[in-house]
Amino acid sequence: MNDGLIPQRYAKALYKFAIENGKSEVVYEEMKVVVSSFEANPDLLKVLANPYVSKDDKGNLLLAAAGDKREEAYENFVKLILENKRERYAYHCALAYRQIYRKENNISQVEIVTAAKLGDGELNKICNLVQESYKGKTLEFTYTINPDIIGGFMINVDSIRMDASISNEIEQLRLNLLSRN
Repeated sequence: MNDGLIPQRYAKALYKFAIENGKSEVVYEEMKVVVSSFEANPDLLKVLANPYVSKDDKGNLLLAAAGDKREEAYENFVKLILENKRERYAYHCALAYRQIYRKENNISQVEIVTAAKLGDGELNKICNLVQESYKGKTLEFTYTINPDIIGGFMINVDSIRMDASISNEIEQLRLNLLSRN
């Protein structure tokens, strides 16, 4: 069976259950915490895939990954994936749940990348410009600093990228010069 299909099925089932119980937003917030936990601790995937780690220990890890305040829906979800020996898909289930929730609730991910830290005023201006361009959508912003872009900024909205970085300008200039030879 396809590794992408299993997490999708479990995420859809969890989303349906959460909707029926009026907890979809709470579970969404938990799934964001779970994804962050996995990204901060990549070894979690190895532990969950390890057959020598007990089911109880895996369950405790998955519960801890959601933080202190857990919804009963998430706890039941953890029990379900443990019973069906699908714990190694927990991270991908969380990603799939987030994707389903965002699609159903018209939420877009916005990543702003700059070469140096911006002041709050400058960052708010960029956020407001993006918000104006995507009226009717809920936007979730993340902000990162990447000195490799040299200067300027990049804005990624879902799969659309606006690249106003100096590194991009240099690359475009390089490609232009190469094409003339």
